[in-house]
Amino acid sequence: MSKTASSTVPATVPLEEQLEWQRAMLEIRFFEEECHRMFARGLVRGSTHLAAGQEAVNVGACRALRPTDLMACTYRGHAAVLAKGAPLDRCFGEILGKAEGLCRGKGGSMHLTDMSVGAIGSFAIIGAHLPIVLGTAYAEVYRGSDGVSLCFFGDGSTNIGAFHESLNLAAIWKLPVVFVCENNLYGEFSPIAHTTPVDELVVRADAYGMPGVRIDGMDIGVVHTTVSEAVARARAGEGPTFIEAMTYRYKGHSRADPGAYRPEGELERWLERDPLILHERALLAQGVEQTVLDEMRATAERTVADALERAMSWADPAPETRLEDVYA
Repeated sequence: MSKTASSTVPATVPLEEQLEWQRAMLEIRFFEEECHRMFARGLVRGSTHLAAGQEAVNVGACRALRPTDLMACTYRGHAAVLAKGAPLDRCFGEILGKAEGLCRGKGGSMHLTDMSVGAIGSFAIIGAHLPIVLGTAYAEVYRGSDGVSLCFFGDGSTNIGAFHESLNLAAIWKLPVVFVCENNLYGEFSPIAHTTPVDELVVRADAYGMPGVRIDGMDIGVVHTTVSEAVARARAGEGPTFIEAMTYRYKGHSRADPGAYRPEGELERWLERDPLILHERALLAQGVEQTVLDEMRATAERTVADALERAMSWADPAPETRLEDVYA
């Protein structure tokens, strides 16, 4: 693979599948907007880290995986877990601390996990999950299966020791891992130029002898094509790939962050390339009627609202369950 990739949705992807991508991105966007409102209403214990703007990376990548493939992500993981197939209502339930949440209300916003769809966890410690996908990938090799593990992480994780150790071991052992860096330009509140001495993180793949590619993370077609190629390599026993997806989070780092450190006009420039708008244009160019897309948006909004209503009706965990699922 080349260092830079850009394209439109390949002709080999059926239109029905592309419409499914749009539906998934819309539901994730509305989900994140509801989470923003839930936090403002005091319904969320702790904080929330929203991924609005980064939907194309998560949906494009996860749709390149099989349901049995495994995925790990960061504390900004709502979109990734939903893209892997977790139900909307149980994700809402977990963030609200409800007994019917994904983790019975014990994980919250930063620890969404749904093993039934291969979402092995959101991890609040920066870079902590990279070694974990080494383990899941090694297990697939040990069992003789062709399963693949995919890991989402932010640009800040590339300065963590676990990142370098994980890429090194994955390359040495030729593990079936796809490393997807969601480069949204900021590590918490710090611009990447303040913390990292290279302009393009993809060059770090060279140090570990693995293919690396930098892509437009706002274009779901580019993401899906690139990740599909990396997954095919991994499944064929050819080892890991590092993908740097250039994207942008529209909200601050967390709900306590207004994002005042961003240069004037930066957010507006990224909003012009919103992944939902870009993909809608691609669908229109293929002959999809605007009325179809408008109805899809309205349906997605209703679906998310209904899921939240169900989650809000669920009971809080019983006090006696607080010591269940505890190792010691």
